[in-house]
This record gives sequence, C-alpha cells and structure tokens, in this order.
Amino acid sequence: MSLVQTENLTKVYGTGDTAVTALDQVNLKVNPGEFVAVMGPSGCGKSTLLHLIGGLDRPTSGRVLIENVSLSDLNDDKLTELRRRKIGFVFQFFNLIPVLNATENAALPLMLDGVSPAEAKKRAREWLTRVGLENRLTNRPDQLSGGQQQRVAIARALAAEPALVLADEPTGNLDTRAGDEIAGLLRQVSDEWGRAVVMVTHDPRIAAYADRIVFLKDGKLVDDTQLKQDHSDNTEMVAGRMHALTE
Repeated sequence: MSLVQTENLTKVYGTGDTAVTALDQVNLKVNPGEFVAVMGPSGCGKSTLLHLIGGLDRPTSGRVLIENVSLSDLNDDKLTELRRRKIGFVFQFFNLIPVLNATENAALPLMLDGVSPAEAKKRAREWLTRVGLENRLTNRPDQLSGGQQQRVAIARALAAEPALVLADEPTGNLDTRAGDEIAGLLRQVSDEWGRAVVMVTHDPRIAAYADRIVFLKDGKLVDDTQLKQDHSDNTEMVAGRMHALTE
C-alpha cells in the first residue's frame, strides 16, 4: 500500500478571469521509505503540491490520502493531529525559535502534542545525536551554522517518529558543501530510518540523491523518473531533463 497517494489533485487560486490553476489533475504515489524529489520551473506547482500533501492547504478538487486516509475527510482538529504524528516538515529557512536551544527547538512539537517535557527533550536529544549534533544540544540557532540549523530542523521533524518527511527547498539557503550534507542526511532518513521523503528542489545535484524525480510543468505532472543508486551518476541526467522542460 502506498504511504501517499494523490488522486486528480487540483488547486485553483482565484475565480473567473483571474483564476490561476497551480496544480492540475496530479496523480502521484509515494511508497514507505521512498525518497522522491519534485522538480520543475518556477511557478509550476511544486510547493503547492507539497502543501496539499502536508494538509497545509485544501485542494480545489481531487484528494490526498495518507496511509489510505483522505485528508479531505478530516476536520481541522483531526488534520492537525495527523500532521503532528504522521508528517514532519523541513523548510528552506529552518523556522527555529531564536530564544530556544537545539534540544528545546527539536522537542517543541512533541510538547505541543502532549508529551511530557522530560520525555520530549529525551527524544529530541536522541534525534539530534543521530543527525550529528551531539555536541550542540544546548546551542541556540545564532550559535549554529546554516547547515547545523537545518539538522536541528530535521531532528525536530523526526522527533515525533513520522512516516513522512516533507522538505521544501531544504538546501536553498545553504552553500554547496552544507547542501550536499543535508541531501545526504535526507538520503539517510530514507535508507536507514525508513521514512518516506518528498523534497522540492530546483537543484539537479540535490535532486540526484533521490530514488525518483517527478517533474511538474504548468501544474501538470509531466515526467516520473527512477534514478540509479549512485547519485553521482544522476546529476547530468537530471539537469538534462530539467533543461528540456524549461525550453
């Protein structure tokens, strides 16, 4: 059974002559533990797709199923509960709280879900250690590099043990080296820790770490490509596909 399934997923903003179709009849399946990159030209619907899968927005038509549960059938409280327990989010700009240290930032979603502070911090420390920050547990965001801040964000996303991680341009605010490290960490999230990852990126080098790449253009899914295991062999092919789409 697919972990994620979209059925004729469509999102239209505005009405009448000003209506803009951001996503148009997209059908996509993501299996447990699979790493899928989403690429396409600016404005093609990449982030809209991610937001709909994550329940951050509602579709105009079609539906999203997570573990065979239709998000459209959930009220706001149930949708919030599903997001907290089944989905982890990673964004381009980290979204860490400046006055909280790494452990407190990573523990916060657990505490919001009713986990005791002691247990939440214990689980946060475990995940921060797994992502290589065992020596930065008490550092605030302004005491961490960009790459380290994104690792905190990934630990925060994983602390609730979600089945799915959604990453929106997770390397877009990082230099090349840090970007590769974060892409490799997301590969580890999939390979070693068994989470499905759906990642939006504009960078062929980062997309090459994935198992599959789906390409969007004008809101439509126009290509779905399985990648080789060695990501170093994939970059040129991904760049070529992307160039053909944007011509």
